[in-house]
Amino acid sequence: MSVSADTFTTEARSSSARQRWSALVPELVQALAGARSRDAARHVLLDWADRRERALRAEDPHDRPALEFYLSLLCCRVLRNIFSRRGEVLAGYGTVEAIWRSSRFELSPVEPMPREGFWQEIWHLFLGATGRAPVYRGMNTPDFVGMTGRSAARERNRELEELGREAQMWVDRYPDGLSEEAATRRSRNRQRILTIMGANQSDWENWRWQVGHLVRDEHTLSRLVELTDEEAEGIRLARAAGLPFAITPYYASLMDRRAHRRRDHAVRAQVIPSVDYVSRVCAALEETGPEELDFMGERDTSPIDLITRRYPQIAVFKPFHACAQICVYCQRNWEVRDVTCPTAAASRQQMANAIQWVSENEGLREILITGGDPLMLPDATLDWLLGEFRRIRHIERIRLGSRVPVVLPMRITPELVRILEGYHDPPRLTICLVTHVEHGYEITPDTARATQSLRQAGLSLYNQQVYTIENSRRFETVALRCALKRIGVDPYYCFNTKGKEETRFFRVPVARILQERKEEARLTPGTVRTDEPVFNLPRLGKNHLRAGQDHHVIGLRPDGGRVYEFLPWEKGLSPAPSYVYRDVPIYDYLRRLARRGERASNYRNIWYYF
Repeated sequence: MSVSADTFTTEARSSSARQRWSALVPELVQALAGARSRDAARHVLLDWADRRERALRAEDPHDRPALEFYLSLLCCRVLRNIFSRRGEVLAGYGTVEAIWRSSRFELSPVEPMPREGFWQEIWHLFLGATGRAPVYRGMNTPDFVGMTGRSAARERNRELEELGREAQMWVDRYPDGLSEEAATRRSRNRQRILTIMGANQSDWENWRWQVGHLVRDEHTLSRLVELTDEEAEGIRLARAAGLPFAITPYYASLMDRRAHRRRDHAVRAQVIPSVDYVSRVCAALEETGPEELDFMGERDTSPIDLITRRYPQIAVFKPFHACAQICVYCQRNWEVRDVTCPTAAASRQQMANAIQWVSENEGLREILITGGDPLMLPDATLDWLLGEFRRIRHIERIRLGSRVPVVLPMRITPELVRILEGYHDPPRLTICLVTHVEHGYEITPDTARATQSLRQAGLSLYNQQVYTIENSRRFETVALRCALKRIGVDPYYCFNTKGKEETRFFRVPVARILQERKEEARLTPGTVRTDEPVFNLPRLGKNHLRAGQDHHVIGLRPDGGRVYEFLPWEKGLSPAPSYVYRDVPIYDYLRRLARRGERASNYRNIWYYF
């Protein structure tokens, strides 16, 4: 039994998951009710999980399909984690006491009281542990398994063809910006914006004109596209609070004129701050200052101004603290500035000092030049920087992190391409560009022309997607990867949204990105799904989420949010500390999808990805 659509339509059923759990394991509930203390209740719960695991391992292997067997074992392991004292202490919530008191029909002193999302997690875990998870319900062993030779191959081909057609039907739900229909719509948008701004096509193609005419307030943007009341309020509050806000006219043309958000939801959400985001940022700034927003702890990994280092052979170099426009959930919102701010660029001396530091650290092999967006620096400055790094013999690769091809593709001028091509000199030195395309609707023929000019210069292009509520619907990210490959960009990383509290609006459960990789990305060719799902740990760096041995569910919060313990990438090299992360609840995420017209049944397996 899985979460049904009507679960999301009424709060009157708030106790449904708890009641279902009680009916699922009545003998356990009875034993809990008889427990005289919390410690006794913990013993009852842990004993149940242990006995259940022993019973599974005692089964004849022919009694239960292997996939169901291992899923049940996994659920038992998670239950042991969340019922353990260690898990509760790290999670900061008394799961055992909450369940124990509920079994005795007592009000729990554990505050706050567990909500429906909590009981949904408990219920699904026990469904899995007892071998009743809905993952494989109604499925039959493929016919080709009992065949051999050509007949097996033909049956296998038939099933694969059916899977491929189904996947493509999902992908086709999500329009990208490369179609003739989309190009026509954007052309009309461009002409309307040029008329309003009193400009012409020549102005439009000039990146300096674009930067000089950034949209900076809700009144100007509302003249170009229709805004919802919430969008207008979010912009107004951001400007009143002094938070950076800017949109290029080009990127504004990617928004549909009407605010229906059917196609352009990801485009709008990328740059229009929500009221929730602004209020959380302001609260953090008022309470502790900008350091609260430095989720990655970059101050603690910066040995010198402009440099961040978290890995042995690569360092981050940040010469420019602004972008052509501001992404709402920017990792560096604690230091990013307006693109036209006179102090956005570091001084030549600061850059020289950082370059000297790189030359003295011979363990480095690669430099990631990011910021901000380094391609917003003048050509002469970029030319000088690349030349300085080329003179450092131990630097073999330079990676440029830029969203310019997405928000300001006209910045990829012939002169800029010539500069980059001049330093791309394999095997001595290679130059590559990593961009952030978040949704296929951001990709346009202009983006394609920009990326192709870079590829023709010999550069490799990669994409780092941030996995958010805006691109996490079924096969939505697959559609993005397919569009990226069409314009010559390789998917590189797929980042689970960081745990920055101010970006809670965007965050997606870890389980969803794992589900996407297994049930959706896996249906595409390997050259399309070349990215890795990762989680960036503060001060530590990337945790590869597919490596299940590097993260564990250790607890639950009262709202149903899972608590993970992530192990550092260097766990086999040094005793670095782990990191405890509180995830957003799966139940809440599914409710948000339902409000966007999604059917919860399409995501029913999400509960069993850990």
